[in-house]
Amino acid sequence: MNSATLRETLFPARLNAMREVRGFIESFCGDADISHEPGLRLNLVIEELFTNTIKHGHRGDCDCLVWIALEARGGNVTLTYIDQAPAFNPFGMMGAHLEGSVEQRNVGGLGVLLATELSVTSEYARLFGRNRLRMALAR
Repeated sequence: MNSATLRETLFPARLNAMREVRGFIESFCGDADISHEPGLRLNLVIEELFTNTIKHGHRGDCDCLVWIALEARGGNVTLTYIDQAPAFNPFGMMGAHLEGSVEQRNVGGLGVLLATELSVTSEYARLFGRNRLRMALAR
């Protein structure tokens, strides 16, 4: 595929918006000719980020917005994910989730670890009071 497919939209930080988020992902995958397996990986990554924003960032549903942009170009899909939750770099503590025995580990964090493992690249920045995550996933 020589041309790029780009889609972007806003969602309220509410768990019941996840159905709309999934529809957005499915529509993008159809337009960008992304097959089933890479589409499932993309959905898993976005669902993990979205639910973490709501549950851990905002501590529940709120009217703050989450901006999701997807771009398919060449062999990768680039995800840009921006939320208004308090500052949090999910990639900053990746090794800490695997240290010690299972009994000694903190609950949580494994979803972000899985999302990171599914990506080719990932980066975090705090810009203008927002968290911005960029991840590239193989198509």
